[in-house]
Amino acid sequence: MTPPASSIHLDVPQGRSGCPINMTMELLGDRWSFIVLRDVMFGGRTGFRELVNHSLEGIATNVLASRLAKLTDAGLLTREPRPGHRQKVDYFLTEAAIQLVPLIVELGDWGSRWLPTTPELAVRARLLADGGPEVRDRFMDELRSIHLRREPRPDDGVLAELDAAYRAAS
Repeated sequence: MTPPASSIHLDVPQGRSGCPINMTMELLGDRWSFIVLRDVMFGGRTGFRELVNHSLEGIATNVLASRLAKLTDAGLLTREPRPGHRQKVDYFLTEAAIQLVPLIVELGDWGSRWLPTTPELAVRARLLADGGPEVRDRFMDELRSIHLRREPRPDDGVLAELDAAYRAAS
């Protein structure tokens, strides 16, 4: 499902070099970008206040606003008015952001193995890593359903399994 490298590009400024690792780090290498994507991806938080109020790391409002703008401008998030609220918007993952799932799974797996993490916060990373490509692909399909097609989150999907494991470990 991955498009050929030459057929699609995110709208990002030219980096210090055209190296793919450098360009990825230019876009996502700050402290907060992956955290914002994580909270939208795993936490189901799509509104600004939800992201601020439930941030485990305590992201400041100005930093969150900056990262949401950066991720939206780059094409990793879309921004839509929340039905029934004139000033509220929701942020949704794009296909490009969903394609980051394997990388996020690998980062979580590495961190849970090598860093002093807490069991309840590491359990999701372990389940995704241990589930292999089958669970990862199911998770990505579930994110597509929620974020691209705006379908309700399934009660029996991967996110529900990850949430249940988190609650059990807490």
